[in-house]
Amino acid sequence: MHRGTLSDLTTFIAVADSLSFRGAGERLGLTPSALSHSMRQLEERLGTRLLNRTTRSVSLTDAGLRLLERLRPAFDQISSAIQDLNETRGRPAGRLRIYVSSSSAAAVLAPIWNRFLSTYADVSLEVESGEAPIDIVARGFDAGVGPRDHSEIDMIAVRVTDPVKIAVVGSPSYFAQRRPPQSPDDLALHLCIGYRTIHGKIFDWAFEQNGTTITVPVSGRALVNTCELALRAAADGVGIAYAIESQAEPFVRSGQLVRVLQDWSPAFPGFYLYHPSRRQMPAALRALIDMMQATKKLPSLALAA
Repeated sequence: MHRGTLSDLTTFIAVADSLSFRGAGERLGLTPSALSHSMRQLEERLGTRLLNRTTRSVSLTDAGLRLLERLRPAFDQISSAIQDLNETRGRPAGRLRIYVSSSSAAAVLAPIWNRFLSTYADVSLEVESGEAPIDIVARGFDAGVGPRDHSEIDMIAVRVTDPVKIAVVGSPSYFAQRRPPQSPDDLALHLCIGYRTIHGKIFDWAFEQNGTTITVPVSGRALVNTCELALRAAADGVGIAYAIESQAEPFVRSGQLVRVLQDWSPAFPGFYLYHPSRRQMPAALRALIDMMQATKKLPSLALAA
């Protein structure tokens, strides 16, 4: 299709509806002479006369009438689609696809997703979890949630949690057989549940007290790659786990796990929601960010990558 044909067809429908170049011109904001020129171009490209016109009147030819009957339903659908888009532009609606790290899913998304979906009945939420950073744009996600370094340098990143503390925990049955550690150095005498990072390295445990930070290599007989598995293993008596405080808390509250080295608990900056651009942000994503930040009493969206 010639690139000007669609515009000329819009003009043709306006002229056919008004049966007047002047009336169509008022509707489209164009001069009668511009409309007449557009119609001549369209007729020349189609090789068919669509309008009979004199200085006083305009009427449709048989070919013009047949074309109008075919065009009108299609243009009505286009108009309806644009109207629907305009109506939903400021209202959260549609599908929202989010990629989350497994640890941030529990800390950030799980506490609010039921309330979010209950509040915004026209939104559907699709969540995919993984440990490795990905190109969220290439994979078709609206946003990602995870540590700050998971976002590309040119993305917008918004902090959606307070600083996150770490808890060191073990089961009552485990500590019934071994004296709980009093300092990080005591971990050398314990079975610690190791954690392999996405880069394949074994993660050393970091601790902090009175402004002093130390890193301790640990060893044990179990190695995992998620916080959830570490906590499950600790609850089963496999050893001591190093986990996000909010994820360990339900186990501690139920008595399945006991917290140790609390005076040495470090914190890291927390989790971020990152997305490609502030321009024309989907209303559903804006609503999700607002709810995440309101839940954590964080400042409004203001941080750029």
